[in-house]
Amino acid sequence: MSNLLGRPSRRGFLKGTAAGTAFAAIGTSVKAEQPLPPLEEYTPSYLTEAEYTFIMAACGRLIPSEGNGPGALETRVPVFIDLQLAGDFGAGADWYMEGPHDPSANPLLGYQTPLTPAGIYRKAIPLFQDWCQKTHAHTFENLDAQTQDAALTSLQNGDVGLPDDVRDFFSLLLQNTKEGYFADPMYGGNYGMQAWTFIGFPGARAAYTEWVPHFDHAYPLSAVSISGERA
Repeated sequence: MSNLLGRPSRRGFLKGTAAGTAFAAIGTSVKAEQPLPPLEEYTPSYLTEAEYTFIMAACGRLIPSEGNGPGALETRVPVFIDLQLAGDFGAGADWYMEGPHDPSANPLLGYQTPLTPAGIYRKAIPLFQDWCQKTHAHTFENLDAQTQDAALTSLQNGDVGLPDDVRDFFSLLLQNTKEGYFADPMYGGNYGMQAWTFIGFPGARAAYTEWVPHFDHAYPLSAVSISGERA
């Protein structure tokens, strides 16, 4: 999906976004308190079954499995998103959420909706699913990959007609997908540090500064998570 993920290089896109998202959500993220089951056996903490089915399908297209690296499903990005929506991030616990709110205001003026991030997901997903049903005769997860890409492009471009209070749904979904792809595995995504390994990111190694100038050499050691796990 060229206008969503950027081309010509998938690896180039992921490297370009890694610096801003690898640890972006760590400060307020919900940790996975125990080892997580396989993706298909995971029971969501916040998302309903229908919402989780959509998130699985959407993440699978935003960072697809086809290609020369792991996709969002292989790295369990949907688990990360669900855990974050169930915690402080989903509640906007450390955000300024007091009114007055003007959802129709210029987006450059900042977050204007009274809805929390979790509330945006809850309201926007069924609205987008209704649009998919009316426009493409099926809900999103039941569309073929090409039509899913077209539907997400319409969502990105504001052609779906979502109300102003959830107009940021696509950008939130894409940002959370990238965060789940690159965050430390202790937060549910980046399973097995596959994303870090794919782009050559060392993870939470204590000593890395001597390698910073060597941009033309691959880092020779495996990635390390915050908990000390090695890829």
